[in-house]
Amino acid sequence: MPRRMLLPHKSVFSYSRPPKWLNGPFTMNSAGSGYRVFSANSTAACIELAKKITEVQIQESVRGQDVFIIQTIPRDVNTAVMELLIMTYALKTSCAKNIIGVIPYFPYSKQCKMRKRGSIVCKLLASMLSNAGLTHIITMDLHQKEIQGFFDFPVDNLRGSPFLLQYIQEEIPDYRNAVIVAKSPDAAKRAQSYAERLRLGLAVIHGEAQCAELDMADGRHSPPTVKNATVHLGLEIPLMIAKEKPPISVVGDVGGRIAIIVDDIIDEVESFVAAAEILKERGAYKIYVMATHGILSADAPNLIEDSSIFEVVVTNTVPHEVQKLQCAKIKTVDISLILSEAIRRIHNGESMSYLFRNIAMDD
Repeated sequence: MPRRMLLPHKSVFSYSRPPKWLNGPFTMNSAGSGYRVFSANSTAACIELAKKITEVQIQESVRGQDVFIIQTIPRDVNTAVMELLIMTYALKTSCAKNIIGVIPYFPYSKQCKMRKRGSIVCKLLASMLSNAGLTHIITMDLHQKEIQGFFDFPVDNLRGSPFLLQYIQEEIPDYRNAVIVAKSPDAAKRAQSYAERLRLGLAVIHGEAQCAELDMADGRHSPPTVKNATVHLGLEIPLMIAKEKPPISVVGDVGGRIAIIVDDIIDEVESFVAAAEILKERGAYKIYVMATHGILSADAPNLIEDSSIFEVVVTNTVPHEVQKLQCAKIKTVDISLILSEAIRRIHNGESMSYLFRNIAMDD
């Protein structure tokens, strides 16, 4: 059964000061104002999963009101998604005016492109949420900004970079001697955006490109041979030359510097650990990793603890309290204030542009 909950103003996390550009105080008072804020139950260990996902009842009237559903995505992604769908549909059938999903980390966002005979799971999830009854989504740092085009309703894609930038300025001693690092050319635009706003240098790690595998079952012999049918197999299309693994190289000077690797998601950390070792070999004396979404799956905490990484800084868009208990290097930045302000502005019909002030397109 969903719990009615107002967003907290005080964080239990290790770093909760809001960026200077987002000054408050902002309050949320739902009494008599025509909106409700509900929290889903996906992270409450005391409630049985079966009860969470099979029976949802709205215990108060939401007719004609704006309803905001706050849903973080824990490790059990599919349970959280199903709970969100059922809860949304329950609110829709209860005649809520608008149903806004507050989903700080949008699941399956990495599966947003077609690969061979795969599926675009992110598009499928967007369609399911629309059919369930969502009319608006507030999220943060989508893996690809083009994902917003998958939805048939408005999407506010907030940014976590101002909070991480403030952490760098206030919590990293001598950050002026730092260099922003992209662990692959794909992350270079994001790293460049950070470097320009901090007035720092930029470095890019290049190499170890994955070899393309030759798929012999590529459809050249289809359709299958049929009796009394003529099949033409003489057409040979030139194949792309397979990639080779070039030697690792670091474009940019990191010797005697603090190296700050930036990305949007930290899930499996092997690539970050490898990048840290390379930077250490090139002379970096302290290495930070920063990202908006700290999924930190599998054995990530132990790998980080045993690596050359000095600190991993993520926001609280994804629950990761267990991982923090396993690894003291993981630090958290609280972003609840910007979500609170987004909710207030949407309900009051105010412009959202203030929340994107000084935000670069490459963030």
